[in-house]
Amino acid sequence: MKPKRIWKIWFSPTGGTKTIVSTIADTLSQQFQSPLESYDFTLLKNRHTFPELNENDLVIFGTSVIAGRVPNVLLPYLKTIKGNHSLAVPVVSFGNRNYDDALIELRNLLEDASFQCIGAGAFISEHAFSTTLAKHRPDEEDIKTLKEFAYLLYQKIEGTEEFLHPVYVNGQTPLRPYYMPQDRNHNPINILKVKPVTSDACVQCGICANVCPMETISFKDARVCQGICIKCNACVKACPYHAKSFIDEGYLYHKEELEIEYANRKQPEYFL
Repeated sequence: MKPKRIWKIWFSPTGGTKTIVSTIADTLSQQFQSPLESYDFTLLKNRHTFPELNENDLVIFGTSVIAGRVPNVLLPYLKTIKGNHSLAVPVVSFGNRNYDDALIELRNLLEDASFQCIGAGAFISEHAFSTTLAKHRPDEEDIKTLKEFAYLLYQKIEGTEEFLHPVYVNGQTPLRPYYMPQDRNHNPINILKVKPVTSDACVQCGICANVCPMETISFKDARVCQGICIKCNACVKACPYHAKSFIDEGYLYHKEELEIEYANRKQPEYFL
């Protein structure tokens, strides 16, 4: 079967998931000679609508991993979307620690939304907290793996008339709790209420407010941060003046421990 449209749909605060989803979708579009469509639901304003899909569509659907799960702030939105029996490939990106139950959670959410999940993958992108952990990933080697995965998807879709079961993926059911960082004495480090600070280097350009997926940063004053912060670091990595940062001691301890413990290169996993 040949999809009439190939969709790339993503939540990607710092761009890694977008690159992963786009590489898979672009490769499939070339293989099938099918047109591409895209929908970015990273920003809050785009989480009120969703494309109208149908059974002739193929959707590469990606989100970043937060604390080993699909970001909980996305769950209300993801429970409203409709796949209308389109084929789907759930994809998650994680920062070289682990994706835990994020992939099985996303697969189940899409199946519940009437998608048919025919493949899935967990890929690595630069950790949101860091500029050294999984630095510059997805890199050239990752892109090669993504294209290989896309070609295997192409072969599977070409050779299958009917998909009867959702693709198997690693993960546990019921889902495990969100990953909680700990100090050296195994005491939990709670960073839920931690928010970025703004230095005097800020020129009030508004870039940080424009990229914040929760609309937490004020458009009138970038120093004002009200509401939920998911520590995605979109504001930190987008600021051209390096005026945004996190200075909370628990956050910084956790960041440094991640950089030490998970320095070795993790490999992607995909399922067909």
